[in-house]
Amino acid sequence: MQILPYGSWPSPLDARLAAAHDGRPEYVGFVGDEVWWTAPRPAEGGRRTLVRRRADGAEESVLPAPWNVRSRVLEYGGQPWAGALHEGRPLVVFAHFADQRLYVWRPGGEPRPLTPLSPVGGGLRWAEPQLLLDRGEVWCVLEEFTGDGPTDVRRVLAAVPLDGSAAGDRTAVRELTDDRRRFVTGARISPDGRRAAWLAWDHPRMPWDGTDVVVAGIGTDGALDDARVVAGGPEESVAQVDWSADGRLLYTSDRSGWWNVYRDHEPVCPREEEFGGPLWKLGHRWFVPLPGGLLAVVHGRGAAALGVLDPESGEVVDVAGPWTEFASTLAVHGERVVGVGASPRSAYEVVELDTRTGRARVIGAPHDDTVDPAYYPEPQLRTFTGPDGRDVHAHVYPPHNPGCVAPGAELPPYVIRAHGGPTDRSPLVLDLETAYFTSRGIGVAEVDYGGSSGYGREYRDRLREQWGVVDVEDCAAVALALAEEGTADRDRLAIRGGSAGGWTAAVSLTGAGVYACGTIVYPVLDLAAWATGGTHDFESRYLDTLVGPLDEVPARYAERSPVEHADRIRVPFLLLQGLDDVICPPAQAERLLARIAGRGVPHAYLAFEGEGHGFRRAETMVRALEAELSLYAQVFGLRPPGIPTLEFTR
Repeated sequence: MQILPYGSWPSPLDARLAAAHDGRPEYVGFVGDEVWWTAPRPAEGGRRTLVRRRADGAEESVLPAPWNVRSRVLEYGGQPWAGALHEGRPLVVFAHFADQRLYVWRPGGEPRPLTPLSPVGGGLRWAEPQLLLDRGEVWCVLEEFTGDGPTDVRRVLAAVPLDGSAAGDRTAVRELTDDRRRFVTGARISPDGRRAAWLAWDHPRMPWDGTDVVVAGIGTDGALDDARVVAGGPEESVAQVDWSADGRLLYTSDRSGWWNVYRDHEPVCPREEEFGGPLWKLGHRWFVPLPGGLLAVVHGRGAAALGVLDPESGEVVDVAGPWTEFASTLAVHGERVVGVGASPRSAYEVVELDTRTGRARVIGAPHDDTVDPAYYPEPQLRTFTGPDGRDVHAHVYPPHNPGCVAPGAELPPYVIRAHGGPTDRSPLVLDLETAYFTSRGIGVAEVDYGGSSGYGREYRDRLREQWGVVDVEDCAAVALALAEEGTADRDRLAIRGGSAGGWTAAVSLTGAGVYACGTIVYPVLDLAAWATGGTHDFESRYLDTLVGPLDEVPARYAERSPVEHADRIRVPFLLLQGLDDVICPPAQAERLLARIAGRGVPHAYLAFEGEGHGFRRAETMVRALEAELSLYAQVFGLRPPGIPTLEFTR
């Protein structure tokens, strides 16, 4: 056991190892009896591949580079693929990221385009494909740009012919709905094939504010008729809709204050916990109906477990196993349920549940301990007291290294992490980026500030018109509480966040001097610019609820924006930005840098070609992680071995 100062502990977990394990399996599904999913490939330019698990258990990446199975609908994407057995062989359709065309593929052949290119704006994009082999069609959400502006866009449900006739002919795509609704999800078809249900909503609402459940009949010609709203509303968020095996309507609504499951408009398991979540990507699934009437559900308060719900009794039986967190992706085939689970000791892996036996096992992307698990952080679930006595939830990861301790009187530095969204939360799972810091003697605290999902609508609504206030206050409350109780060094506190978390970090640095430095990653920095054509369509009216309508409270937009208060930033910071980011464009970062120039504040700006909103390339993640550690080392007086020195501008 070595006695070394915090931040100088030697660790086997380097930035390259952390980058190689970034990302997780997504969008699980069945093709016949086989389980398929998408998986990240950071070392291959950050693309996502499609993985097939054969009957013998072998995993196979079925689409080599440069194929990238990823949709850009809503910019955050959505379910990008669907598959089925056709004439005894797999048939798969998928969206390719580079051109956003929909392709059809069969093993042994080359992908063949099903949809055309568009020269207009962001083109034609597709998500949530469903194969209707009897009709020879793929039903999808179509996002079509009508001009060059980010909000020049329409969205409809559409049917794409499988014969390829639409590959060069836009008119061959059959539109199933009109474009009167700004946003729609993919249609779920009833077991008898006679009805379809989907969600719809309009600006300025976000899907976690209010959505409508729309039901329509399906005619013999495949047209939708008599579409009508049957549930939801402007103040009721329905996160998912589907049908039970016997044809009853199922959905998750927060009308009680919590996302609970309803069957034919009646709650089947009323609890103060969530059976749904924020619909950031089309195709999220928190429940799937089983043939016998039961439901597989992802549910919980904070962390989300996988369970089986009996709608008749309201009883939920959770899966036994080491997983403490399940992602919002589920698929069912007969009595088999597949999801993606993780824990503080394991990264996300593909898990299969046999509902007949109750046995769950890992069947894909198994967690691999590439370093001794003794170096993994050990989280503490904490609830702190914020302003006005409100609860603030957080995960605290103290410094942890099996071979090192700090000198007796020394307190560790801590990084306060603000998650993105802001309507999101921090999952309680193994994150090697967190371990990268804790194994070197730097503590990390992830704050689920007011506005986070997972704790009910009232907690979520705390951020209404209070973005830049409540989130900043809650993060500061956690930081100061850790210092006051003797867990953290008051003089060595940092804040870090990406996207909306980058906003929280930046606003925090313009404030009351809680932090000695900060890391700001692809942030929102200028509210007025963001609200007037400076972001994509999906979030273009998000600030109406987070801050207030611009035309009603323009002063508030200036009052809270970090670009307007660059003179208040007096501590060193690191700013990381993807140059292809259309959600938080680099223009915002550049505006802040112009206003901080010459003020004598040490700062560094790293901008990455080919990266968008969320870094995906291994080399980018390595550079960003090492730069962040160097920032803390220089500000806190740490001596981490083998880390390149970050050069500051003043």
